[in-house]
Amino acid sequence: MFTPAQLQANLQETLVLMDEFASGTAPAQRAARKIAAKLQELGIPYVVAGGLAVGANGYMRATVDVDLILTRQGLARFKEHALGVGWVEKFKGSKGMKDAEFKVDVDVLTPDEKPGDGKTCPFNFPSPESLGQEVGGIWSGLKLLPLRDLIELKLASGITLAGRLKDLADVQELIKANRLPKEFEGKLHPFVQSKYRELWSGAQVKDPYEEKSG
Repeated sequence: MFTPAQLQANLQETLVLMDEFASGTAPAQRAARKIAAKLQELGIPYVVAGGLAVGANGYMRATVDVDLILTRQGLARFKEHALGVGWVEKFKGSKGMKDAEFKVDVDVLTPDEKPGDGKTCPFNFPSPESLGQEVGGIWSGLKLLPLRDLIELKLASGITLAGRLKDLADVQELIKANRLPKEFEGKLHPFVQSKYRELWSGAQVKDPYEEKSG
């Protein structure tokens, strides 16, 4: 258990991080813009996924790493030109990297892999060549995973991997933030539709502890 002093320090660190996210200056955001600029310079298709995409799609929460979708060829080309000049491998041969300047992990997902447990889901991560949206503001300079694809992947991850309940919570918060209708499930892969309906129903329940105005 944390001591009172450690709890206070953790709280302060979290508050600072949330302020940084609101202004677009959190380490993960800066690391994402840096690697996105390099990928664009090299002509490598990419898309930002994970917690940063969740924030850009309406549910802001702190995250400490960068999740990217790259092809295997794109990853190999990036490593060929960028390792040792701003990024290092987590370990030799790893897909993942670390931004040496901002001390942020960069996790790479590829279209030949499946979300979640890596085997149960009937579909793979999408190709970055056909995706990517720019929303501006504090997310300027980043190609981000669109909402439909983000929700589909988060649902698949939460369904197939018990340790990823956070992914399901993200989906429910995205439903609330975007006021998504129940019919949105029709845009999703059949594998995840029933879980979307379940989370959509939960998102309609009024929180008795929310402060009411007017």
